[in-house]
Amino acid sequence: MRALPLLLALLSWPAMAQAAAAIISTDGHYALQPVVTGLKSPDYVTGAGDGSGRLFIVEQGGRILARQNGRLQVFLDIRDRIESGGEKGLLGLAFDPHFKDNGRFYVDYTSGVFLSLESVISGFRAIGKSLMVVDANDETLIMRIPQPFTNHNGGQLAFGPDGMLYIGFGDGGLAYDPLGSGQDLGSVLGKILRIDVHHRQYGRQYAIPADNPFVANADARGEIWAYGLRNPWRFSFDATTGRLYAGDVGQDSREEIDLIQRGGNYGWNIMEGDICTPHIQADCDPRAYAPPILAYGRSEGQAVIGGYVYRGKAAPQLAGRYIFGDYGNGRIWAVRLAPDGTAAGRTLLFDTGMHISSLGVDDDQELYVVDIAGTVYRLTANR
Repeated sequence: MRALPLLLALLSWPAMAQAAAAIISTDGHYALQPVVTGLKSPDYVTGAGDGSGRLFIVEQGGRILARQNGRLQVFLDIRDRIESGGEKGLLGLAFDPHFKDNGRFYVDYTSGVFLSLESVISGFRAIGKSLMVVDANDETLIMRIPQPFTNHNGGQLAFGPDGMLYIGFGDGGLAYDPLGSGQDLGSVLGKILRIDVHHRQYGRQYAIPADNPFVANADARGEIWAYGLRNPWRFSFDATTGRLYAGDVGQDSREEIDLIQRGGNYGWNIMEGDICTPHIQADCDPRAYAPPILAYGRSEGQAVIGGYVYRGKAAPQLAGRYIFGDYGNGRIWAVRLAPDGTAAGRTLLFDTGMHISSLGVDDDQELYVVDIAGTVYRLTANR
């Protein structure tokens, strides 16, 4: 994301500790209520899916905090192995679908230094009756991916309804994908991957599912599920339909939301959103690529933050709407979806002015919004 590195360099703990007030929607019907403040560069929030009601908050510097009954405690601290700042750091968290029984969860973080950076996908295990005890030294390395530059690391992890782990990687960084990673099936950069972390194969800590789209292509990485992406920073599965939606951060002209399909090519760096990428290939054929379900230009935002199809109960009028935001100006939209999962209309929901680093949901599918300056908000009806 473009504006993120400068902002994070300027943030400091005193600024993050300021009190936060509720934010009211543009139509007055909804509110974002602060639930956790004083955080240090939070960039993700999620429930564990275990019915405990705990909320887990990822801090970019390398901590995961757990909130339960209004209290915060450290769940995992791996700051000692993380390179943080800009678009680097602890970026993703996903709990195993069977976390309640096996205590397993997975993270995505940046390690190393400039010219030797890598994205690390690792597994940990929580033990004890409360599943709150984690040995940070008992780490299972799943995947290490060299990063040629310091930006576009991606960072999202999510288990699909099929039980597979999906991983988002950006194109490797700089501008306009200079290494051509997005269209290169021999690279995992600029892709969404799908792997099976419950089995091992060929000496790996994971297996490649046999029904992945490129397993029979000797020149392709079998882990690839979809490609042609610039920086799919946040994606999610609709808890009802199982559809996969991703927000892909654009270059200079377009931001996009994609409905991710098996084997889909979303066009980067030939396409940027719904246009041929300026300065790359002005006369491309858009019909050769999967189109975004929604795209918008610089007058509306600067860095899309992929969201969630709302399936909670706190704001029932928004049920079935895809809710996403923009880091650059803090706007949040609600998208009405057609029966085929494509966009059928968009409404501006909030104009927050904050720098949104992520959205997330808890065990009840209630929606949260994360401000990188240090606050997590919960979506409610404004009564």
